Amino acid sequence: MSAVFHRSSATAPPTAVSGSGCYITDAEGRTYLDASGGAAVSCLGHDDPDVRRAIHEQLDQLAYAHTGFFTSEPTERLAQFLVDRAPDGIEKVYFVSGGSEAVEAALKLARQFHLEQGRPERRHVIARWQSYHGNTLAALSTGGNRWRRAPFEPLLMPAHHISPCFPYRFKEDGESEEAYGRRTADELEAKIQELGEDSVIAFIAEPVVGATSGAVAPVAGYFERIREICDRYDVLLILDEVMCGMGRTGSLFACEQESLRPDIVCIAKGLGAGYQPIGAMLCSGRIHDAITGGSGFFQHGHTYMGHTLASAGSLAVQEKVERDDLLANVRAMGEALDAGLVERFGNHPHVGDIRGRGLFRAIELVADRASKAPFDPNLKLHARVKKAGMARGLMSYPMGGTIDGERGDHVLLAPPFIVTPGQVAEIVDRLGEAVDAALAETR
Repeated sequence: MSAVFHRSSATAPPTAVSGSGCYITDAEGRTYLDASGGAAVSCLGHDDPDVRRAIHEQLDQLAYAHTGFFTSEPTERLAQFLVDRAPDGIEKVYFVSGGSEAVEAALKLARQFHLEQGRPERRHVIARWQSYHGNTLAALSTGGNRWRRAPFEPLLMPAHHISPCFPYRFKEDGESEEAYGRRTADELEAKIQELGEDSVIAFIAEPVVGATSGAVAPVAGYFERIREICDRYDVLLILDEVMCGMGRTGSLFACEQESLRPDIVCIAKGLGAGYQPIGAMLCSGRIHDAITGGSGFFQHGHTYMGHTLASAGSLAVQEKVERDDLLANVRAMGEALDAGLVERFGNHPHVGDIRGRGLFRAIELVADRASKAPFDPNLKLHARVKKAGMARGLMSYPMGGTIDGERGDHVLLAPPFIVTPGQVAEIVDRLGEAVDAALAETR
């Protein structure tokens, strides 16, 4: 009997004992192809020698120094590396231990920014349904994952939500993508006017929606309109790139592909590739200047922020990605994965959509392709696919509630950036077998 409080008490997970490249081996000797990077984390696989060396070398010097007393060279170097490559206007980096912490920091900073400007009436945050921004209470409050929110609603802070930009599900028949994007983005302006033009702190969104909806990219022009609205009402634009950023979609920052200028960006997962827990909140010079020119102190903090060892490991990860031009492989293998999924599932009677960017791809499972009708949620098809995949040595990231938090199933794929053409084919083959086996169980 394990003393660990596992995520699920229904079954005991296998014990991972080693990793090599894109594979993990358990204590029974079974090997699994990691087609999801865990949760889109392990972008360099599981045994990169350069990252291990950097962590070992830093450990021999200094593992940790509290940021209330010191900064450290790895932390300073990593911050400069990110700022040098960040979207225009981003000038400062605030390091934390994960994605939820990054979003918490972003929300608090956005509120304090307006306070420093003498605008205490700014109090509302707007987000989108079918989004996910983390599991801490403020992050969960802004997130639009109804299933995750439901048990904790009495504890959540007030937040406001508009429709997602999800063309497969919500674009109307005969509506152009441009018109759909404009209609959906204009919900933000309507919500700001409803709440009061001088009352909104920020709008937060994932450039490419991750686990909740499954690799949903925006239509062209959507975020351009969002930026216009934020500028008009002096609402800060927070981009949550915790899952889709750091190269996952083919560019270091996912928002590069939208030519989008955020005020705050949240990153994690691929930032450190799982070698050490790390996340970061990046902000514009304008926001930082408001703090330094006002109270001079950001009223927030964590014990392990700016962790020296985590920074050293993360810097090695990012330098490796750049030095080996792994984003080129993300783009090439992303196209190969998309082509493989289309070949295997393009005419599948129960796959309604194949979508994503780079090595961030998903298939949406449907009971009927013509009507897009989802499966009965009680079947928990997504869980069946995960179980069938693991039995075949495949790690994928299926989720339910794709449409509205209750209905819909999808399977998310996010393999390491080092994945090969042969491994892409292996992912598609094993996923095909897993999907068909899961569907067979429902008949």
